[in-house]
Amino acid sequence: MENAAAMLAGNLLVPTILFFVLGLFAAFMRSDLSIPEGAAKVMSIYLLFAIGFKGGASLAETGSSAQLFGTLAAGSFLSLLMPFVAFALLRVLTRLDQVNAAAVAGHYGSISIVTFVTAANLLETHSIATEGYIVAVAAVMEVPAIVSALWLAARGGAGVSHSPTLIRDILANGSIVLLAGSFVIGMVTGQDGLTQIERFIIVPFTGVLCLFLLDMGLNAGRSLIGSRADVSPGLIVFGCVMPLLSSLLGLAAALLIGLSPGGTFLLMTLAASASYIAVPAAMRIALPQARSGIYLSLSLGITFPFNLAIGLPIYQLLSGAGG
Repeated sequence: MENAAAMLAGNLLVPTILFFVLGLFAAFMRSDLSIPEGAAKVMSIYLLFAIGFKGGASLAETGSSAQLFGTLAAGSFLSLLMPFVAFALLRVLTRLDQVNAAAVAGHYGSISIVTFVTAANLLETHSIATEGYIVAVAAVMEVPAIVSALWLAARGGAGVSHSPTLIRDILANGSIVLLAGSFVIGMVTGQDGLTQIERFIIVPFTGVLCLFLLDMGLNAGRSLIGSRADVSPGLIVFGCVMPLLSSLLGLAAALLIGLSPGGTFLLMTLAASASYIAVPAAMRIALPQARSGIYLSLSLGITFPFNLAIGLPIYQLLSGAGG
């Protein structure tokens, strides 16, 4: 118990998490603190580029394996399955209609790349190794969840917009393109490529992540304040319970595949996180009648802070990836 408490304190009392808390505090205090939108976009691009490139370089060093393809398959299956779990839980805990429940459920099958980056940074801080290809798993976990959400909405007779460009727009999402592209470039250039740019993508990484999480804290806090009328007690419970259930599914998959403790922690984190970038964009196209105030407030305002403050230490403890 003492070790678990010490690990919890150690994970919370790090600059990245504390800057996120500062952002939340500033938002709740109605501070005028803000990060320029252009700067936040640049930081997002940098983080996706850095984590993708490092993951690709790591894979180039270790090579592909049956475990790699098994993990990719597991990630895709989890992304396809979790919206159904989320939908069932929403129907028990809330009074959301079919369309809004389906829209919310889709967010919980997809992933938050920032939560993933924060988890990867925690492992680096504690010098815990992991499988580099987990970055590729993050990229493949976006689309299956959206497919499940649209099926759930259509099953209830909802008018789903079947835009001919929907799949293209999803696959062409900037986050997915940059993450996957950086991963491939890192894989092609390997350790030689990493050596050439390591001063750019390794040394400044944690500092940039701190500033980005400060901005995320501001956004999460202001989202909660602006949409508090849409968030019922049942939705708050869902936003905290669903990531715990999803992390257990991720844990089961990781144990079945035989991932390292670090890899298990990252797969659990991916499973537990909720999208607030790619899936909202898809829902605006395919389910325009769904209320964005609900799904954005849940994924960004409830589940994202929950995972950073409470979820990550729990997942790290369960995975055995203790520092």
